[in-house]
Amino acid sequence: MLLIANYLNSFTPFLLLGSFILVWVNDSFAYLVGKNFGRQKLFPSVSPKKTVEGFLGGLFFACVSSYFIATYTGTLGFTSWLILAIIVSVFGTLGDLIESKFKRQAEVKDSGVIMPGHGGLLDRLDSIIFAAPFIYLFLRILSYVS
Repeated sequence: MLLIANYLNSFTPFLLLGSFILVWVNDSFAYLVGKNFGRQKLFPSVSPKKTVEGFLGGLFFACVSSYFIATYTGTLGFTSWLILAIIVSVFGTLGDLIESKFKRQAEVKDSGVIMPGHGGLLDRLDSIIFAAPFIYLFLRILSYVS
């Protein structure tokens, strides 16, 4: 994550903040859309409450928020932030599913007791932990292409 913030060869916290905002928007709206409109299960054997509609809702709202992040941070263009929103949605959801699988295998409900009722601290960070290497990879590819 430090490499993301130093992508432009100087400390640029807006890149990291924008990545976190994309994760938060994706997670929040995936939950809200999935809870209210979700019918088709995404991966029921691993996480029975996650739905395809929730995933698509999170993706949509992350893409919408990428416009505002691009406008107000001035770090990357809208197209780059849009691609980052897609990366965060896909790999953040994968990270969440992998963490759910770990919890199922360990037969525990929460990954810790620091944040009771929220699945633990790892539940709050699993998306960004898994998506961060792919965010950095995209930024590296972007630096070579542009």
